[in-house]
Amino acid sequence: MLETIKTAWRITELRQRILFTLAMFVVFRVGSHVPVPGVDPALLGEMFDEGIFALFGFLGGGALNNFAVFALGIMPYINASIIMNLLTVVIPKLKEWSQEGPEGRKKIAQITRYATVGIAFLQAIGMLGLIAGQAVTDHSLSTYAVIVISLTAGTAFLMWMGELITERGIGNGISLVIFAGIVAGMPANVGAVAESVATGEVNLGAAILVLALLLVLILGIIGLDQGQRRISVQYSKRVVGRKMYGGQSTHIPMKVNQAGVIPVIFASVLLMFPATIAEFINHPIAQRAAQMLAPNQGLYIVLYVVLIILFAFFYTAIQFDPNTIAGNIKKYGGFIPGLRPGRPTAEYLSRVTTRLTTVGAFVLAFIAVFPIFLENLTGVEIFFGGTGLIIMVGVILETMKQIEGHLLTRSYRGFMK
Repeated sequence: MLETIKTAWRITELRQRILFTLAMFVVFRVGSHVPVPGVDPALLGEMFDEGIFALFGFLGGGALNNFAVFALGIMPYINASIIMNLLTVVIPKLKEWSQEGPEGRKKIAQITRYATVGIAFLQAIGMLGLIAGQAVTDHSLSTYAVIVISLTAGTAFLMWMGELITERGIGNGISLVIFAGIVAGMPANVGAVAESVATGEVNLGAAILVLALLLVLILGIIGLDQGQRRISVQYSKRVVGRKMYGGQSTHIPMKVNQAGVIPVIFASVLLMFPATIAEFINHPIAQRAAQMLAPNQGLYIVLYVVLIILFAFFYTAIQFDPNTIAGNIKKYGGFIPGLRPGRPTAEYLSRVTTRLTTVGAFVLAFIAVFPIFLENLTGVEIFFGGTGLIIMVGVILETMKQIEGHLLTRSYRGFMK
């Protein structure tokens, strides 16, 4: 592996891409500490330490706690992307664009950018409403406008930076921005755990057990991310003019977890949103609801598992259409051995997808809630949880695959033999 890294560093283009990505990480960290004008973060106290704000702060590398220009993070872009994926199913024009290739996807990406700015603008107004009476130093209209514009511009800049990393760097830019935010908070949190062990608040044996189980969980995440079932497809020979086409055998790689980390993020946001609103309502019923929906409570865990499974099935259904795949196979003269092209193929692909998604959804839900049980059992605070682990492992694997691709195109051996 070390030899592979040295080889990658010797390739000028690959070295430039890696250095560019690292430079963007530096820009991201600097922006996470540039304060929004007109706001005093010291007056915010512990407002953003719980609920949905804790998730945003976790993914943003602490920018929300500093109330920096990147306080909203990249979440508005993620929300806009999810909404566009859902609308692609119900709006014929968007579905048509999604099937047009690069040009169609470019149009959808442009709409997603505009939607991101709109969502960020609305979130910035909502954030201003929460802090206006506590941390805003000047209650003039111009100050409010500057705060909203700064927060919206910060998200737009992160979106642009993510796309720039994808184009000129290495890996998926948006995923790497989220990854950088998670990793940025690791040293402080590891230090806090080490201090707890040193002071005797946490047992050393419990901390070692947690570390060992998290390593096992990482292996499980890698298996879930890489796991796939390959459906053999045979293409018959056909003559077009004087040339013969087809006759080769290939396969359809169907991943066990086609939805990725989206179900976990969406379920987290959906559960934390009502709990966060309830915390700001001074009523016994609202406060009781907030307590029941706390991340370490039984009701939260049950709803969390159910939502992850439902969103996994829903998002997989959006991403993978058996009828479209079966139609494309039939169109190009292919067939799955033992099945007729067309409807029987679509029904078979649908059954396989359902079985794979069932396994993937339950494993994904287990990975997401296991750190909660582990934290309750041992008393060791696991700051990144299942969501952070899934994101970090997935981004690392995807980046390694891209580096692998660059090496293989130049006839070098990659990370994997």
